[in-house]
Amino acid sequence: MKEDKLTELSMKLSVDVIKLANELKNKHETIVSNQLARSATSVCANIAESKYGHSRADFIAKMEIALKETNETSKWLEILFKTDYIDEKTLREIEKTCSTIRILLIASCKTAKKNDKKV
Repeated sequence: MKEDKLTELSMKLSVDVIKLANELKNKHETIVSNQLARSATSVCANIAESKYGHSRADFIAKMEIALKETNETSKWLEILFKTDYIDEKTLREIEKTCSTIRILLIASCKTAKKNDKKV
């Protein structure tokens, strides 16, 4: 169940960020928006890849990469907010998705690690 929610939320994050990045490019901001788009889409890609991991360790590794990329996405959003490229509403909306993904990823990683020790 968590993975389905993660898939849904990570796709939403990717789509929302790509739309935002396109808006930012119209404002001639490309440096951070490119980094933001890379990190956000990496979250979605790593969650998708984790479903076909070669092992539980591979699954955990992909999920932990997704977690790191979610944190990076949040940092780029903060930078865009502090440089007045995005407003607080945009920051909060996308950050809410990031935060929910982080919570689910942490729980999934903990569960997978716990189950890995049982094997």
